[in-house]
Amino acid sequence: MSEELTVGTRIDHDKYGEGIVSKVSLTNFEVFFARGGKVEFSKSNNEYEVLERPDESGSSASTSDINLAEFERIVTYVLDKYASLQEVVPMADRWTGGKIVIHSGNTTLQPKEIPIDAFFHKIVMLRDRLRVLEQNINSNEKLTDEEKVNLQQYITRIYGSLTTFNILFSDKKHYFVGAGGK
Repeated sequence: MSEELTVGTRIDHDKYGEGIVSKVSLTNFEVFFARGGKVEFSKSNNEYEVLERPDESGSSASTSDINLAEFERIVTYVLDKYASLQEVVPMADRWTGGKIVIHSGNTTLQPKEIPIDAFFHKIVMLRDRLRVLEQNINSNEKLTDEEKVNLQQYITRIYGSLTTFNILFSDKKHYFVGAGGK
């Protein structure tokens, strides 16, 4: 079993890079990674290296007007608002290491090869940006309810146009869903 982690512990993970433990439960811990978003691990997972524990920083403990739960809520809100909080979305295993090859109708041109993981990352970014757009529409105080509904319907049609890319996702919960799927 791996060592006990506490909230605020900085770790390094081979796949996700550096992150900070944000939540600890009885069996799991949750980490926010700079390049991988939020990931939950089992406490039995030991695929990380502890970089710094909260009490190792050298700073003296002090009381604060804000508790940890409130601080976490504020940080989550800010990261989400500026689209910095990204969920880790796994690509289906069958595509790992693959590539997309695009052939031009002009036979004198070379085909273009794109690593499929780079393409997948762009698809996930597109999905995340559509979600942020939806949140901005819903929270916009200047739009009428009718305008919000019209824009939401347009975004739903965009999701429907992107369902072709669902084959890249390993989990159906990450799929694009159009009007027919809701």
